[in-house]
Amino acid sequence: MTPLLARILPFCLYMAFVAVPEIGTRSGLFEVSAHTAAALYPVKIGLVGLALVLLWKRYDELSWADLGRMKDTTLSLVFGAVLFVLWINLDMPFAVTGDPQGFDPSGFGGLRLPMIAVRLFGAAIIVPIMEELFWRSFLARYLVDKNFTAVRHGTFTVFTFTATAILFGLEHNLWLAGILAGVAYNYIYMRTGSVVQCILSHGVTNLLLGVYVIATGHWLFW
Repeated sequence: MTPLLARILPFCLYMAFVAVPEIGTRSGLFEVSAHTAAALYPVKIGLVGLALVLLWKRYDELSWADLGRMKDTTLSLVFGAVLFVLWINLDMPFAVTGDPQGFDPSGFGGLRLPMIAVRLFGAAIIVPIMEELFWRSFLARYLVDKNFTAVRHGTFTVFTFTATAILFGLEHNLWLAGILAGVAYNYIYMRTGSVVQCILSHGVTNLLLGVYVIATGHWLFW
């Protein structure tokens, strides 16, 4: 498998679960209820997680020793926490696209706690790894040079920094919060040259958001 495919396959698997229901609804061919979409989340996370495990040896940029650079790690942790605070306060109508249903586990009865656990694990662990491999390790470098593996990690031009931040934001219903997150993770990548530091910061944001949602019942943010 090529380096390109290894970094986009997990992302494409994840996005397929988002795109297919949307295509079905818009075309009128079929409709996937919010409950069904939520029930499929473990399948989605399972497939993406399996892809990451099978391809793990191909991700030479995942140097976990980077976390030992305490100055960089502190920066990532602080940015992750600040982004969480911004995220829950940037839900103004103009900053939200579509009609996000969120994830409400109350309809799963006895499976409520397992579904919450899978959701939290997926958001805090699987999603940050999958997305940072795609957005930072692949796309940010690919837009600099199609031979992206030859591009030093953390390399940006004004165009690639702006484009990846905006595209990352538009992937989310809360587009404004998403763009700010894209800017922050790009900055971390540029400052540290480490995909792992981006994963850490992204994971902190998602973990805090998950804990907040569970504690408050504001399922819209999930």
